[in-house]
Amino acid sequence: MTPTRPRRRHAARLAIVLAAALLALTGLAPATPALAEPNEGSSKTLKQLRENLDAAAKGYLEAQAALEASELNQKALAAELATAEAELGELRGNVAAYAAEAYKTGKLGMIGLMIDGTKPGSLLSKASAMDRMTQRDQSKLRDYRTRKQEVTAKKAAIGVQVKLQQDALKEIDKRKKAASKALAVADGRDSSGYINPNSPLAKPAPRNSDGSWPKETCSVNDPTTSGCITPRTLHAMNQAKANGFKRYVSCHRSGGDGEHPKGRACDHASATDGFKNSSATGGDRTYGNNLAAFYVKNASRLGIMYVIWFCQIWVNGAWKRYGSTGSSCGDSPAGDHTNHVHVSIL
Repeated sequence: MTPTRPRRRHAARLAIVLAAALLALTGLAPATPALAEPNEGSSKTLKQLRENLDAAAKGYLEAQAALEASELNQKALAAELATAEAELGELRGNVAAYAAEAYKTGKLGMIGLMIDGTKPGSLLSKASAMDRMTQRDQSKLRDYRTRKQEVTAKKAAIGVQVKLQQDALKEIDKRKKAASKALAVADGRDSSGYINPNSPLAKPAPRNSDGSWPKETCSVNDPTTSGCITPRTLHAMNQAKANGFKRYVSCHRSGGDGEHPKGRACDHASATDGFKNSSATGGDRTYGNNLAAFYVKNASRLGIMYVIWFCQIWVNGAWKRYGSTGSSCGDSPAGDHTNHVHVSIL
């Protein structure tokens, strides 16, 4: 009698192979990554570069938020000023008419009108009428003075907002220069980068009532690891997923420097089956291009400090060449970020 156990084992192996082949053909690849989280490198120079970029990008975002808030305040003040000036113009006409009337009649003229009565009680009624007219005119004068003070105050407030905007623009320029200086050690030349005007709009992350970014810590569970991330990082990742970018992601990292240990950064694999030790091509490259462009377009909505993809970095409103590994682009897929999109969040 021929034993059946080997045949069963052979059949089981064959079933596993066929199942794997079927998954590959249908695109239903396993959710686990092909490789562990990418080793983006760590050295004294790279650590200093990341710290400098973090400081420059953070300052830029804060200055940008201050500029946006000031511009909104100025717009609201300008609308209030226009209303106050229109009311002031109307009151100015009323006051001019009152002044002309007072000049023509004077107090004696008013008394004469009061005395020139033909019926009993006319003197009392005219005195009462004059009293009401005086109260009315004094009220108009008070309104005029109040509106004039409001107009003066709003003009001064607009002047303050203009000064705040000038300071914010100076700070933005300062931070841009700081980022360029930091990137000089990493081949930070200007680059066209990845821009797509048709990228979808993300839902904005919560801000303070004055338009500034709330201070956040690594306080919520990271769904991609066993670590933690900030609420804003979670929001950015969820917005990417909501707009179709659903491939493997890894955020928190316990070791190393940069934003990962702080829960402020995520790595998005470009390949369908996770991080691979090879540069993206074809559809994987297109996926990375589109994801990088999505984060760039929504930087002010999501609080994006910088995006790194395919040997380029977007920081402070511009794309730059990025060669942190010192190798030719693609020699180190993880360090050159040619197999994943890195995003850092304020």
